[in-house]
Parts: sequence; C-alpha cells; structure tokens
Amino acid sequence: MAALTGKVAVITGGNSGIGLATAKRFVQEGAYVFITGRRKPELDKAVAEIGKSVTAFQGDVSNLDDLDRLYKLVAETKGKIDIIFANAGIVEPLKTTDVTPEHFDKTFDINARGAYFTVQKAIPFLNDGASIILNGSGAWQKGIPIYSTYSATKAALRSFVRTWAAEFGSRGIRANVISPGPIETPILDSQFPTKEAADALRENFKTQIPLGRIGNPEEVASAAVFLASKESSYISGIDLPVDGGLVSV
Repeated sequence: MAALTGKVAVITGGNSGIGLATAKRFVQEGAYVFITGRRKPELDKAVAEIGKSVTAFQGDVSNLDDLDRLYKLVAETKGKIDIIFANAGIVEPLKTTDVTPEHFDKTFDINARGAYFTVQKAIPFLNDGASIILNGSGAWQKGIPIYSTYSATKAALRSFVRTWAAEFGSRGIRANVISPGPIETPILDSQFPTKEAADALRENFKTQIPLGRIGNPEEVASAAVFLASKESSYISGIDLPVDGGLVSV
C-alpha cells in the first residue's frame, strides 16, 4: 500500500520547486493535496502537472484572512487534515548594511510569521496523529554572508517545531523541520540579476558540499514523505538536513 493512502495534506507554496515536487509525491503515495500560491497561472500549471487529487488555493501565507479562507475550503471539502507542509518562503539576499525595515518585515512575515500561523490556524482541523512539517534551511547553522534575515527566519522554524512537538504530542501530532541545502529550483536563479551570478553561487556551494552537487526538489520531497508517513511514527521535534552533508561535516 502507498505510504499516504487516504491522507489529506496542505502544502503552502505548492505551485513550484520543492512544494510542487512534494505535492506530486504525496499524490503518488495516495494523498489528496491542497496547494497554495500567490500566482494563479503557476497554480493552474501545477494542478495540470499533478493531474489528480489536488485543489489549488490562491493566497498569501502572510495574510491571515487568506489562511482563514484556505482552511474554510479544506474543511468544507475534506473535513480534516493529516499533513501540513509549511513550505512557502522567499529569499532576498542582502548584506546586513543594505537591509531595510521593509525587507526585514517582508522576509519575517512570509518565512516565519506565515509558517507559524499556517500551523496555528490548522490546529482545529488536524486529526490526532497528524504530521506538521516545516521547510527550513541549513543556512541558519552556517552564518552565510548576505543571508542574515533569511537564516534568522529559518532558525525560528527550528524553535517552533521543538515547542509544537512538546505541545501537541499528547494528541500524537508530530512536528519536524526539513533543512534543505542548495536545491535546484527557480528560487536559486531568482536571487540574482544574472544567470552568471546564480551559476557562480552554485559553483561556490558545490565546493562546500561533500557530495559535490546541488540537490533536486524530489530528494526533499522524499524526506517529506518519510516525515508525513508512519515510517517516522516515533520521530518528532527534529531538524532533518537534506543537504549532501553540508552542515554535518
């Protein structure tokens, strides 16, 4: 039997990259998925790629009214939720001296506040034994120049799952964070004005990764399936690196 047969999952930022790859895998494993994204054309394309057992919702995780509408839709359609994958996030690399209050607030609103309220507002709809998964990053452990705000938001996610593992454990609800290393998604190129600059970042990362390569979204999706399924039934509160050994050696 497939690992997620009959499960209902919500994946924020499920219209591209890691979120889309995870939505595809969840459906292949028997789940019904709700995916969110801010851009309708990308959502429509993602639904076509996933092909079945999917509902798209256009919204922004930093907008609490959007989250309320999302869960109203889920409740009316499926009733309860078994898996939350809070994946939506942004990366805008800046030197500390160039960070503006607007950049700071935007990064924290989407990456940290958005993930927090994605989970908080889902609590009334979670089945006992549900799995909460946050998409973090190994960046919070490394002290990488130009990623000060981004890294700090991912450190917050690590703290959230520690608290939630303790707070919701009595219901059998598990909370974990996946920390990908550099992954080949559109977000890599979007960080820089030219392809040459993005490629230079790729090459720099490769020199630091023991496996010597950039990861792919499907490898992160496999980790999400593991944490969403009974295969990880006694695992809660962890940070699971999926980074080719970047933060571990």
